[in-house]
Amino acid sequence: QVQLVESGGGLVQAGGSLRLSCAASGRTFSRYTMGWFRQAPGKEREFVAAISWGGGRTYYADFVNGRFTISRDNAKNTVYLQMNNLKPEDTAVYYCAATGAPDNSRVVVTSRTYDYWGQGTQVTVSS
Repeated sequence: QVQLVESGGGLVQAGGSLRLSCAASGRTFSRYTMGWFRQAPGKEREFVAAISWGGGRTYYADFVNGRFTISRDNAKNTVYLQMNNLKPEDTAVYYCAATGAPDNSRVVVTSRTYDYWGQGTQVTVSS
């Protein structure tokens, strides 16, 4: 069982930056592939980024276009999403998720892959 708690969301102007954090409970955090998803009002949840258990492989949605960086610190049981050059269309609730499945480019982008989810943190980008 893994519990995930996101933090770091907030209101920022377009062009600004935020760093989201996701703290995980449990001693097996390093065995999980971690992902970030987001959901805007009236839209489906979509993949943002993912990282392998060791941090050596990362995956990003096309819309990220070099603006976001996912990272993890297994010693702190935490995964991060650094978001730069934010745009109003990035406004959404951002969710952190964990899966015990091995990572690959097909698996990590699918929300059904993930076994555990956080409660989400709101990111609002004003124009």
